[in-house]
Amino acid sequence: MIVYNFPMSIAHHVYTVVDCANPTALARFYAEITGWEVGELFDTEDKVDWVDLFNKGERVMAFQKVDNYKAPQWPEGDIPQQLHFDFHVPDLDAAEIKLLAIGAIKHEVQPGSNFRVYLDLDGHPFCLVKNPQ
Repeated sequence: MIVYNFPMSIAHHVYTVVDCANPTALARFYAEITGWEVGELFDTEDKVDWVDLFNKGERVMAFQKVDNYKAPQWPEGDIPQQLHFDFHVPDLDAAEIKLLAIGAIKHEVQPGSNFRVYLDLDGHPFCLVKNPQ
């Protein structure tokens, strides 16, 4: 029997699922950023509807294909951002070089000096945050 120490909780595990046009490409993109592993693909790459990312064997993120996917608009627009990811890095410039090399796009709006906004392969905004630890 497994006992969880979550008093009054309903769930014991949470991970984020991101809607997108190409789950395989987006999973590989975020695997490059995080170092996590892309889960097994059970169909040809162009027909895959769902891809998981794992960290040390634990599912931490997934990508789900959405027909007629429309990218969110940031900082304002008809399709709101709804959520985004912050990735903490010790050196913004070094991390930016690596992000641009894997296909990220630096957003034209940059509202702060300790973080930078980028778009992933499907247009989701995400941030690098300067954190020396």
